[in-house]
Amino acid sequence: MEFAQIFTVPLYIDVIKVFLIGLFAFLFSLAWTPVLSGILYKHFRTKTKKKTISGEHAPITRKITKGKEGTPLMGGILVWVTVLVLAFFFYFLTFWVEEESFVSNLNFFSRSQTWLPLFALGATGIIGFFDDYFSTRGIGGNKGGGISFWYRLGWLSIIALAGGLWFYFKLDYNSIHIPGFGDVAVGWFYILYFVFIIIATAFSSNETDGLDGLNGGVLLFSFSAFCLIAFFQERIDLAAFCAAICGGLLAFLWFNIYPARFFMGDTGAFSLGTTLGVVALLTNSSLVLPLISFIYVVEALSVIIQLLSKKLRNGKKVFLAAPIHYHFRAKGWPESKVVMRFWIISAVMAAIGIVIGVLGSG
Repeated sequence: MEFAQIFTVPLYIDVIKVFLIGLFAFLFSLAWTPVLSGILYKHFRTKTKKKTISGEHAPITRKITKGKEGTPLMGGILVWVTVLVLAFFFYFLTFWVEEESFVSNLNFFSRSQTWLPLFALGATGIIGFFDDYFSTRGIGGNKGGGISFWYRLGWLSIIALAGGLWFYFKLDYNSIHIPGFGDVAVGWFYILYFVFIIIATAFSSNETDGLDGLNGGVLLFSFSAFCLIAFFQERIDLAAFCAAICGGLLAFLWFNIYPARFFMGDTGAFSLGTTLGVVALLTNSSLVLPLISFIYVVEALSVIIQLLSKKLRNGKKVFLAAPIHYHFRAKGWPESKVVMRFWIISAVMAAIGIVIGVLGSG
């Protein structure tokens, strides 16, 4: 995009569209939060798990999270339901207004840009919903309730494989863009790469959702970054989609910052993490995703390092607890201090990712 284009009328319209979609998402989320909150408090309160997914006792983590027991789960519904409602609302509204009107321009439901992320958001949101439901009822294959890790991995792999096949055969994605160097053709390997990115992002998001406001903030910075990247790539519908998620996340964070009124839950962490990966792949910016979502890399590595250390060193741990945000809590850091510092890191790394993603997109 040339600098001179900034002053053109079409660009003003695009900027207004993205801004308004984000604003509508924020206001709509705030409007129906009391209804959602009442339902969650009545039916979906959390229970602290006594064991990890591997079946081991986790006394440190349980001690840290014990005070949160009883806080409602499934707050992530606020975000993905809001985005889906807005997407379908503005799409069907186009049948009732003039084709070239400004209202019709607010539609961001497009096959090439937002069908796949909308599908990923809804499909994984539903999987996460059932996981949270089983967890609050104490039923399921997971320790303490919920869908087992392997079942979640299986369903996510199916969704990711379907997305990878669609990208490869329908959208002709077969290369990985290296910022500043160009595209590297990888052929059918792109499908496997797609699956890896989706699984890694989804589960990293899930691991990060452990402290009040932590994952919501990381996701807000990440989707804001990709909103700008998509905008500079002139993918306006995708930018509007990211803006809608950001608006929903802002409303969610209003109630999720310490002390949280409700938690994101798997229905939010799982769906938004998956969708973040899809957006990164759609913008051909997957290699800047580790920068933009740097905290996810740190959180995931801390879990992997901890598991390998306990496996290879006869139970010896590297961290007091994992993921790493629990390590700092175990060292005595206040929850808000951990979250704020992780937010600062996220903001800085997202800004770096935007610069590399935009300047290296040629």
